[in-house]
Amino acid sequence: MPSNITFGYQDMLDEALAAIRTLTIAEARALFEREDVLFVDLRETRELEREGRIPGAFHCPRGMLEFWIDPASPYAKPQFQQDKTFVFFCAAGWRSALSTFQAQRMGLDPVAHIDGGFSAWKKSGATVEGGTTDKKAG
Repeated sequence: MPSNITFGYQDMLDEALAAIRTLTIAEARALFEREDVLFVDLRETRELEREGRIPGAFHCPRGMLEFWIDPASPYAKPQFQQDKTFVFFCAAGWRSALSTFQAQRMGLDPVAHIDGGFSAWKKSGATVEGGTTDKKAG
């Protein structure tokens, strides 16, 4: 199947990762629960329900990010108008890398993303609430 793609997802990820701050799980855990840091969960609602969430993280579906960040948007959210460090994460780190790059381009600062995303956070034994994947049926 021929492709017209000249700048694919891997190119976009490489560009983003070269320009943004990427946090290790240890670095992210050190920022957890600090008053001057807002964790931003970019996963879809079904992912949160299935896998759980980081307590206190602000949920912003990836498709709404730019509209919620821009104070001129009718959809602007006050969470993004605060003087905080914004730590983005998704399931594995791809969406959050692209989102961090976009947020940075829009002027949101400081911003970072978690390498490995929520999956790495959960695997590390860091605090998680909710979710159905760990519950046994019956």
